[in-house]
Amino acid sequence: MIDIDPNELTNPERYKLLIGSVVPRPIAFVSTISPEGIANLAPFSFFTGVCSNPITLAFCPGIRSSDGKRKDTLNNIEATGECVVHIVTEAIAEQMNMTAAEFPPNISEFEKSGLTPIPSIKVKPPRVKESPIQIECKLHQIVTLGETVGSGSLVIVQAVYLHFSPEVYEDGKILLNALHPIARLAGNSYAKVTETFDLERP
Repeated sequence: MIDIDPNELTNPERYKLLIGSVVPRPIAFVSTISPEGIANLAPFSFFTGVCSNPITLAFCPGIRSSDGKRKDTLNNIEATGECVVHIVTEAIAEQMNMTAAEFPPNISEFEKSGLTPIPSIKVKPPRVKESPIQIECKLHQIVTLGETVGSGSLVIVQAVYLHFSPEVYEDGKILLNALHPIARLAGNSYAKVTETFDLERP
């Protein structure tokens, strides 16, 4: 085994080992809206489902490496308490990647990516029409883990309304072969879900 004390590594070294080890990571494609009414859209691969009663999700916006400031998504959720979490598919991978650029707060990533904003039912941030799974959420809690580059905040949200494209939903289940989700790997790499296998729980 190669033994490493993480405290002896630089932040870029820690980051490379983390994103190369924790794979594949699903992508939360999160829309928010600023108090001024500007819609924001950004992807986060530090993302997971937490529990089902109530349906709870968590994702982690990191501190921006370009200027050491908090991401617009975090600022918007903190201010408004609302967001919409979308699942990223192969069909919108390129557009999702475009929204990862660090645009100024007065620029909407919907416009830059060409994705279509549509009204939500219970929250103010718009939904991404092209995503087959859209989860309207209210903020439950923000856990701040640090304020320097490499740190971030764990955002815990609870679902208040669910939207599924008919192509991916059947009898209360999601059809994986129709969804075509993608996941994040290290560097610029992504993964498709092309093969699965089953194991019965003991």
